[in-house]
Amino acid sequence: MRAFLTRRSFLGACSAAGVALLAPRRRAWASSPSPHPTPRPGITGAKVLTHEQLADKPNLIPLFDSIRDIPEVVDGIRCNCGCTNPPVYYSLLSCYEGNAMARECVLCQGQGRLAARLHKEGKTLDQIRQAIDAKFG
Repeated sequence: MRAFLTRRSFLGACSAAGVALLAPRRRAWASSPSPHPTPRPGITGAKVLTHEQLADKPNLIPLFDSIRDIPEVVDGIRCNCGCTNPPVYYSLLSCYEGNAMARECVLCQGQGRLAARLHKEGKTLDQIRQAIDAKFG
């Protein structure tokens, strides 16, 4: 019995693995009737990381600033990245606070950018949620 792969089968296996890793996955909460949290009354962006805390990531400062400006919107969006622990992370806003998972997670960043852009365009929270679910859900 031969214990090696042909070049063609190796490349095919690599391609299949790459597609499997990059394919969007449905999250368990995405299929539930109400996957997004209710924005907390009086929520502010006071805990969102500051310019000083992002000194090593200056390219993220505008994103974190835009999240800080719309905490009442971002607090009503479930983060779909899958690396959150739901009692600890209430909403997408949580990803920009404290240890700020959004410093590294491109999905958190993408959802934040989309939310900020759509809010600037005058979209409602429900419209923003629908767009985020369509793209990231």
